[in-house]
Amino acid sequence: MARAKGEDRYLLEQFLEALSSERGVAQNTLLAYERDLMDFFQRCGCQSATASTEDVRAYLDDLFRSNLSASTASRRLSTLRQYFLFLFREGLKPDNPTANIDSPRKADHLPSILSEEDVTRLLDVAQKRYEAKNTVGNARLLALIETLYATGMRISELLSLPRHAFSPDRPFLFVKGKGGVERMVPLGEQARYALTGYLETLKRDKPEYRQSRWLFPSRGAQGHLSRMRVQQLLKDLAIEAGIAPEKLSAHKLRHAFATHLLAHGADLRVVQKMLGHADISTTQIYTHVLEERLRKLVSEKHPLAKDPTLK
Repeated sequence: MARAKGEDRYLLEQFLEALSSERGVAQNTLLAYERDLMDFFQRCGCQSATASTEDVRAYLDDLFRSNLSASTASRRLSTLRQYFLFLFREGLKPDNPTANIDSPRKADHLPSILSEEDVTRLLDVAQKRYEAKNTVGNARLLALIETLYATGMRISELLSLPRHAFSPDRPFLFVKGKGGVERMVPLGEQARYALTGYLETLKRDKPEYRQSRWLFPSRGAQGHLSRMRVQQLLKDLAIEAGIAPEKLSAHKLRHAFATHLLAHGADLRVVQKMLGHADISTTQIYTHVLEERLRKLVSEKHPLAKDPTLK
């Protein structure tokens, strides 16, 4: 690795010494800081005293042209921020060229989504199980999957519902979400039917649960069904429906609920309220999912997309 010379070497050593003595930064981390700073000075061809905001921006652009990830660029910018802030506070540089630089944005992680056909197969298998054998387990599984897909509820919200939260003649549930905020969630006819059948079977076959306050009681320490148990049930259902078990979870049913609603024209703010998102930007991830799915559909299925003669 090239070494800094003259004034830059002196300032760099001052910075690294301060990190070591005042903050107890480990030697390997100090070496990483030094590498990041040397990379900056080599790429921009400037010195500490003359480095400007334009130099920092040009450096970040160069990183992206080099196909470095946003996380790597963010780390290197963090090093520059600490270095130039140190120089500014110590009176070793009259300005801080990183003061008005935004962090590179990391790419959004788009959740994997169950297709409408996948969900239909899952519901059909659960329904056939229930019709073939009306046991508490089969009735509960149908109620769980119908309600998760019909409402987009978080699994923690569903499992912690009290028994009185549901009534067969009421087309909605009152759900207590994050921060104790209560919201009203519409409940479709199929989900109401499944929940009603489940409660009737529970009353018939499990009289010991009649006094339980939970909608989905169990003998566990919490008194209601656990998330782990639900995941086991869903994996078994996925296998029976011919779907890779890693594709199915309660949270992925929540993703499917939101994406399928938007695909059929639902208003983004309505979906936001139903999901219980405080910030609409959280809900907007599902619009990106739809855009990506449409892009892939065109690139893979459109007859002109694979014609090499088209420019």
